[in-house]
Amino acid sequence: QVQLVESGGGLVQAGDSLRLSCAASGRTFSQYAMAWFRQAPGKEREFVAYIGATSSSAYYSVSAKGRFTISRDNTKDTVYLQLDNLKPEDTANYYCAAAGGGPVHLVGTYRYWGQGTQVTVSS
Repeated sequence: QVQLVESGGGLVQAGDSLRLSCAASGRTFSQYAMAWFRQAPGKEREFVAYIGATSSSAYYSVSAKGRFTISRDNTKDTVYLQLDNLKPEDTANYYCAAAGGGPVHLVGTYRYWGQGTQVTVSS
């Protein structure tokens, strides 16, 4: 089992930045690829960013590319999502997930999920 706990969300204005963190416990964190998803009210959960187990690969959604940066620190069992130049449409609950193998953008690929951290961007 892997337990994931997100933090760092909040209420910000358009153009501001936030840094989300996801702390993992349980099985060896460094063995898992990690990802961030988000879900806005009334919408499906959508892929945001992915990072491989050794940080050798990273992928982003079209909306995240150029504004968000995923990183990880395997010595701290933590994955991060830096959110820059936030827009009102980025408002959502952000979830981190640990991979079990499969297409990186699909919800079903991931075996373990956190409870989410809310990001609200005002215009």
